[in-house]
Amino acid sequence: MKSQDIHLSPEQLRVAMRAWTSGVTVVTAAHGNEQHGMTVNSFTSVSLDPPLIIISLQDSTRTRELVYHAQAFGVTILAEDQQRISDLFAGRGPASENRMAEVETEILVSGAPLIKGGLACFDCRVKQCIDVGPNTLFVGEVVAAFANSEGSPLIYHDRQYRKLAG
Repeated sequence: MKSQDIHLSPEQLRVAMRAWTSGVTVVTAAHGNEQHGMTVNSFTSVSLDPPLIIISLQDSTRTRELVYHAQAFGVTILAEDQQRISDLFAGRGPASENRMAEVETEILVSGAPLIKGGLACFDCRVKQCIDVGPNTLFVGEVVAAFANSEGSPLIYHDRQYRKLAG
């Protein structure tokens, strides 16, 4: 069978991607009087010099619109005791019009809110937007960052939260 004869369904890809283990992040942005955020696992470092990271956001999300208009975003890497925050920003549980009101945040340089208590935070200015299918890849220049030396990451694998074995 030739490779062009194989059709990969979204469900087949979804099942295969469950084998990917990742940390859990929340991407946040603010523009005008609005703040919003969402749980994201499509986050990676691109370069240390210059300091660049990349995130992918679905075009139909409020967070994507805020990042696009603000030209800035924050990324918080969640600690293992922040599962409730991950669920809140993933839209699991009771609907909340203002997710940001339910967490403590801080502002560093760009104006994007960062969630307190995470393992690390990255404050970014958008350097480039790349349209990819129904998503936008945002390349962000990290203008401020900090890491908490205590704690373990919240981990997600096969549709479940996990803990590092120690």
